[in-house]
Amino acid sequence: MAEEQLDFDLPEEGPRKPEASGEAGKESADVVSEAHAGPRKLGDDEVFDYITGDKVVKLTEAEKVRQHIARSLVQQYGIDPRDMEADFSIPVLNDAGRKTRRRASIAIFKHREKHELKNLQRVVVTKPRPKDSRTVSKIRTYAHAKAQIDEVGQLMLAAPDCQYGMWTDDKDLYFIRRDEDSSLFETKYRPLLNWPRGDATSFDAQGDASSLAIVRRADERMLRFAFRRCHNFIHGNEGLPKDAAFWQFLYVLFAKLHDERRVREGAEPLFRIDSDDVEAASEAEAGSPVVAARVRSLFDEVKEFYAEQQMFDEYDRLTLTDGALTFITKQLATYRMHDTSLDALGTAYQELVGDNLRGDRGQYFTPSGAVRLMVEMLNPQEGQTVLDPCCGTGGFLRETLLHMLHKWMPDDEQDLSVQERARQETKKRERLGEYAQACVFGTDFDPFLTRAAAFGVMMLTDIAGNTFQVNSLEFPRMGNLPGVWRAKEHLDRIDTGQVDILVTNPPFGSDIPVTGPVLDLFREHENGFLKEKSIAYGWSRDEDGTLKQGKPAVSVSPERLFVQKAVEWVKPGGRIGIVLPNGILSNPGPDDEAVRKYILDECWVMASVELPVEIFVVGAGVNILTTCLFLQKKTDREKEEEEMHGSVDHPVFMAVAEKVGHDRRGNDLFVRDARGDYVIAEYEEKDEIVVKNVAIERSIKRRTRILDDDLMAERDRPKYHDRPSVIREYRAFVKEYREQLPWARPEDEA
Repeated sequence: MAEEQLDFDLPEEGPRKPEASGEAGKESADVVSEAHAGPRKLGDDEVFDYITGDKVVKLTEAEKVRQHIARSLVQQYGIDPRDMEADFSIPVLNDAGRKTRRRASIAIFKHREKHELKNLQRVVVTKPRPKDSRTVSKIRTYAHAKAQIDEVGQLMLAAPDCQYGMWTDDKDLYFIRRDEDSSLFETKYRPLLNWPRGDATSFDAQGDASSLAIVRRADERMLRFAFRRCHNFIHGNEGLPKDAAFWQFLYVLFAKLHDERRVREGAEPLFRIDSDDVEAASEAEAGSPVVAARVRSLFDEVKEFYAEQQMFDEYDRLTLTDGALTFITKQLATYRMHDTSLDALGTAYQELVGDNLRGDRGQYFTPSGAVRLMVEMLNPQEGQTVLDPCCGTGGFLRETLLHMLHKWMPDDEQDLSVQERARQETKKRERLGEYAQACVFGTDFDPFLTRAAAFGVMMLTDIAGNTFQVNSLEFPRMGNLPGVWRAKEHLDRIDTGQVDILVTNPPFGSDIPVTGPVLDLFREHENGFLKEKSIAYGWSRDEDGTLKQGKPAVSVSPERLFVQKAVEWVKPGGRIGIVLPNGILSNPGPDDEAVRKYILDECWVMASVELPVEIFVVGAGVNILTTCLFLQKKTDREKEEEEMHGSVDHPVFMAVAEKVGHDRRGNDLFVRDARGDYVIAEYEEKDEIVVKNVAIERSIKRRTRILDDDLMAERDRPKYHDRPSVIREYRAFVKEYREQLPWARPEDEA
């Protein structure tokens, strides 16, 4: 949303532009003035400036960082953007002692005061993000950031009332404050864990960093940044492989979540770091043994807390050094995860998982756009059992929970401020945990992925949920993997023929064929009698082209077997959403035709949505054409009627998604008009500005480009977005053809 343009709608005073003085009023090299008639057309490398609202800026690498930080200053820190100014010129002394001028990337002034040096309170310096390297790079701590801190300090020194500084390049991030003990001849700057909110009138920089006066809900961008930074520190500074670094960070993260639970129950916080510890850590990388010991103690409590759910064993050990534990505590201590938006937590977790865990058995992690579309089209209802038998890291499970959460939110959810939405979501966390425990299940062959899925559910609900290490093709008749017996405790919900909704993206590929006794499970009932229909045979054609079943197959690709398994797993009338390679649905060969015939015999085909290659190239790193297929299992009565009267012809919703919001390189795509110009939308958004420690809701008028995404979910769809989408077209289709659809239900139009 960095391209947004804003204006304020305030009853007590009309809209005003930030006032500038001296050279601050001049245009920078990258800024283009707008015509008085309104915002001019945007170039491909331009965006609306988030701060001023009346400038168009070139989206350089440095500008990307500044725009992200500006948004976070409003949404996380509650700072009024009218009190900000980009590229504010400040007089400083250079190394030779001569006066010169340097610009603060973002200058923040006293609330509603003129933008003059005497009113400057905070300074932000942003730099372009360093290019990613194939080699492991270390995260710089305060001890190795003297040049960066001096750069900010030099700007702060010129303003007598400037107390706080920030430096970031979207990889490293440093907060500093002016030392109150500075002498007349020497001004000292000390490290700070985080900035206070608003105008900082009640902030105690010397206090405990976990005190409720400074902890805050996390903005999604800053939370993702903090997670990534913690992981990269473990990977680069501790020398652990990416996957091992992921698990170590997760252990610390759940120590943090556990401590928040303790605090809510009345205990004193342990996941904290004091100002003296921050100071010591800034001078050396050894860290604080006291802080590290508290984190290790919390992790021991975490393992005990989840003992009954068997989430941890004797191999789960927190092996990070005191320095790493102190560093991570610094990054997370000032955030209150429990009160952070569940959408933000889910997004941050998915990004972390997707970057660091990859399966090796043909698994392609499903991109979030496809996940949201599939869950939204299946539209799980409260009380229905939802199963993903190839759950991987749990994307479908988390999305099912978020889908249910937003069904419980007020109808005017999009009219709420970001902060109020987070408060509303937090109130429903316990209810969401009860739903997860009763209705949401996941299984996978990979033990590491099932644990990652369980932890993802825990992030949203405080409950580990129901994820089991199981060979789903064998369950429940065979298998001896560790999760089988725990999974069998829930056969009343997930036994064959019991599931309401199955949604999955199975492993693909003839290079990972399924062989051996498991194939007999697809040909024979438990009593030994042959199944009437099965995919697990060799297939050919008679001379007239009729499909002919041959001998039992000795190997079958997994995606074909998962089609049959999915159909058998759901109850009659149950629904399936499955990602399949396009070949199964279009190849003329007899093996693929047998799968299609099995589907038509056993299910009503509700919908088919073909995905463009871009979504998996960017989201999973694979070049593959896929289709999301939606089915409803026929009842015995429906199959009998078809045998007596012939198959029923009915409309099928079919769509080809052309745009998914980004190109093959991951660059955002926006809607353009017939002349190729960006289409600009105007809308109103609410945010909370903090003044004298009081949150004041303000209405903000914005202009923005429109993301070109055919898969956009309804809960992500802004009111100004009037473009067609798959889910809206699907609901319109159901409404129009309801009387002709043998599978239609009232909730399909919701």
